[in-house]
Amino acid sequence: MTVIKRDGTVVEFDRSKIIIALQKANEAVDDENRITDNQIEAIADYIADKKRTRILVEDIQDMVEHKLMQLDRFALAKAYIIYRYNRALVRKANTTDESILSLIKNSNKDVMEENSNKDAVMAATQRDLIAGEVSKDLTRRLLLPEHISKAHDEGAIHFHDADYFLQPIFNCCLINIGDMLDNGTVMNGKLIESPKSFHVACNITTQIIASVACSQYGGQSVDISHLGKYLRKSKEKFVKHLTEVFGEEFDKETIERIASDRLKDELKAGVQTIQYQINTLMTTNGQSPFVTIFLNLRKDDEYIEENAMIIYEILRQRYEGIKNEKGVYVTPAFPKLVYVLDEHNCLKGGKYDYITKFAVKCSAKRLYPDYISAKKMRENYEGNVFSPMGCRSFLSPWKDENGQYKFEGRFNQGVVSLNLPQIGILAKGDEEKFWALLEDRLDLCFEALMCRHHALHNVISDTSPVHWQYGAIARLKKGETIEKYLHDGYSTISLGYIGLYELTKIMKGVSHTDPAGTEFALQVMKSLREHCEKWKKETGLGFGLYGTPAESLCYRFARVDKARFGTIEDVTDKGYYTNSYHVDVREDIDAFTKFSFESQFQTISSGGAISYVEIPNMRHNLEALEELVKFIYDNIQYAEFNTKSDYCHECGFDGEIKINDNIEWECPNCGNTDQRKMNVTRRTCGYLGENFWNVGKTKEIKARVLHL
Repeated sequence: MTVIKRDGTVVEFDRSKIIIALQKANEAVDDENRITDNQIEAIADYIADKKRTRILVEDIQDMVEHKLMQLDRFALAKAYIIYRYNRALVRKANTTDESILSLIKNSNKDVMEENSNKDAVMAATQRDLIAGEVSKDLTRRLLLPEHISKAHDEGAIHFHDADYFLQPIFNCCLINIGDMLDNGTVMNGKLIESPKSFHVACNITTQIIASVACSQYGGQSVDISHLGKYLRKSKEKFVKHLTEVFGEEFDKETIERIASDRLKDELKAGVQTIQYQINTLMTTNGQSPFVTIFLNLRKDDEYIEENAMIIYEILRQRYEGIKNEKGVYVTPAFPKLVYVLDEHNCLKGGKYDYITKFAVKCSAKRLYPDYISAKKMRENYEGNVFSPMGCRSFLSPWKDENGQYKFEGRFNQGVVSLNLPQIGILAKGDEEKFWALLEDRLDLCFEALMCRHHALHNVISDTSPVHWQYGAIARLKKGETIEKYLHDGYSTISLGYIGLYELTKIMKGVSHTDPAGTEFALQVMKSLREHCEKWKKETGLGFGLYGTPAESLCYRFARVDKARFGTIEDVTDKGYYTNSYHVDVREDIDAFTKFSFESQFQTISSGGAISYVEIPNMRHNLEALEELVKFIYDNIQYAEFNTKSDYCHECGFDGEIKINDNIEWECPNCGNTDQRKMNVTRRTCGYLGENFWNVGKTKEIKARVLHL
């Protein structure tokens, strides 16, 4: 039996601790109120005989108090409660020593592997992780109500990003990059004026991205279409200069041709600046900026031709990759790319189909970009097309005082996710009990989300000038509070959810793709959405239902439930829960059917949703990928491609990845051995590892993962 302590750590059950605590309490009362040594032993045996796989330390102490009450030893029970209280005071003095020291010793695997974009061995990164451990400790013990912390520890809910909750910062945002470029900004007390050329605009954009990333914990998104005007400015500058110098020697056509040639060089250099700076800069969080670039060609954009050139160059450079320290071209983790499909580029004879064809080629090699259907998004968001935030959550439509829709310069306050399968396990197939439990859990989520909201009250603009004073979000005065941006739907608060597939299996005995299960699954989704709408109406806050892509949470919830409830076929036996509304990866379903099926859930999950399909040998299936892209435009709002074959995310290699002499997976193309950066086709046991990658089983491997 393992015990979950108040700080979330897990230790072996030790009955002697119960005996010592009761002996201490015995000493604090008169003889007539004491219990015998045999009675103390019997209480310890009673708890040990429970033989639960996991038990909360609070539950043990509650059982002790209950047994004392049964023995009519009320004074002793009071003494035991006082003993517990005094121990709690000692714990509140410091509970982070062990976790912090294990970070320094590089032995805290849970924290070190939580974020594949952070090198936890580096001193600069460790400073951020140490701060995160302190924040998580204070959040659990002091900042959150005890029942919320307990619900998180039990895996009923997940309070995201507790490692940053101590600070007055928020989750994700859409940077108002257009305002910052057009009207200037300030960084580190220095004025940055509006750029006069494309290359300078690219440089300033990356400076803004880095500055913003240092003062928030989630991702950020940048709409690249704001750079089109600066590419035109560069062209006009070249033409003007050439005319002044060679106007008498060259005709206009020649000058135009030379200017266009120089512009290509500037375009390449500017995009290269964005890509290299994002991948070489390190923020105060100990990682590269978590940034998404939104690639959207708007038909009413006066700079659409310039933006078409920019988007194509971004895709071209992503396709090429970036050289690693070994000189091998690899796939950079950032920036993430989101490409918008519209009438003029959806592979149906549009003017910009050539860009989409190259995007598909890039997806086949580098797994980016993701795809958004402008057609479906307009249906779901009042005619608007806009970028997801870095965490892939979506804002709700919001209009300013002039009745104009506004998306850039808005943000997400935070996320709390719900463990749906656990509710089904507790309900044991009883729907009446399920709906009652769901209501209780949603009340917990609401309370936890309001904790996130209230934590941002009274925050002043000085906490992050680049956000609040110089345009990324707002242009407030020094000392002014950010409160008005927390209300009236300006910013969002997200309710995430995990495991709709497993929940339906528990409650209905079938997948949610089965007609008998689909009705129930949709009913659950609609209930979650209705609660978000109800909370929004009651509070005026921007609650949204978020189909979170938090893959690591899928493993945590499943791990907790398996330890607590044991192995349940097709639920806890897999080692993971299926993300949000997704179809389980083991179901026999073709890509087109999967997208069609999941589309109905995306419409309900308006606070964020993404669907994916796995394609074998993608680089050899370009025609199939193009057909899928056409299908995305007409059928689903947001989608991406993965691959079923062995795949190295460092270099894009999709052949067989073999085991090297050190019993590690090694890419034969680039030599990558970081399993977090590769997929290896499941071989013998089919175990899906805890940190995003698949691992196989051979005779040589000796317990590389706990499962084996």
